[in-house]
Amino acid sequence: MKPLLVPLQDTAQISAPLARALDAETAVIDLRRFPDGETYLRFDTPPEGRDVILLAGLSYPDAKLAALVFAAQTARALGATSVGLIAPYLPYMRQDRMFQQGEAVTSVHFAKLISANVDWLVTMDPHLHRWHALSDIYDIPAKVSHAASVMAAWISREVDKPLLIGPDSESTQWVSEMAALANADYVILSKTRRGDRDVEITLQDLRQWHDHTPVLVDDTISTASTMIAATQLVLNQGLRSPVCCAVHAIFAGDADQALREAGAAHIVTTNTIAHTSNRIDISTALAAAFLSIHP
Repeated sequence: MKPLLVPLQDTAQISAPLARALDAETAVIDLRRFPDGETYLRFDTPPEGRDVILLAGLSYPDAKLAALVFAAQTARALGATSVGLIAPYLPYMRQDRMFQQGEAVTSVHFAKLISANVDWLVTMDPHLHRWHALSDIYDIPAKVSHAASVMAAWISREVDKPLLIGPDSESTQWVSEMAALANADYVILSKTRRGDRDVEITLQDLRQWHDHTPVLVDDTISTASTMIAATQLVLNQGLRSPVCCAVHAIFAGDADQALREAGAAHIVTTNTIAHTSNRIDISTALAAAFLSIHP
């Protein structure tokens, strides 16, 4: 029997291509809120005897966690053979240590919550910083899929003479891999972050690439402060307006508008999070990760 894909909130942009890539049946569910804000969930497609794949859009996650937990536990109660989670964007990776006494290390606590409710996890390019792998904090099999190859293919196909520009030294391996796949040169910014919206960056002399198109790449655009600062540096050196390309399109507040106003020629993201900038489909990569963890 085909696996049963259960789309939860904010997954309309990826549920259909992912169902095709997985050769899965898409479940019909009733998911809504009572007038007092509590979550109502009902399976109209029976999960009994099925491998259930929850598909959860987890940007701005706090309002969505109840539905995820209820879906997982209800699928089990109704006889699902297994219950796993595909979360194209995985939240709560920022707080990976106690920076000040008394703080919650939320990456650990969130991982415990997910591990207690599903059998496995597949995600796309989580922001691993001090954690070396998801297995450091998750108690279930967790597979990371990567967008580098599909992003490189889009850049190679759509951008004239690209020059890839990475956000910081930690991105060097990822950006260099993408540049090799796109047959492009790359450089890396030097970045100092003083706060959520306060970033100082420096960029080497790019005049030797004056006839190239700068492509600023990052895993996530949230406040867009790094992309905005890099765009201004690129333009100040007399290069073309850059293409800004990222895996995850958070865009807090009016960050996308601010980035356009700063001089970005195009903003391009994958469809891990629904946004008007989605141009790159990562459903096939997520499906491959699922097959590697659940053959």
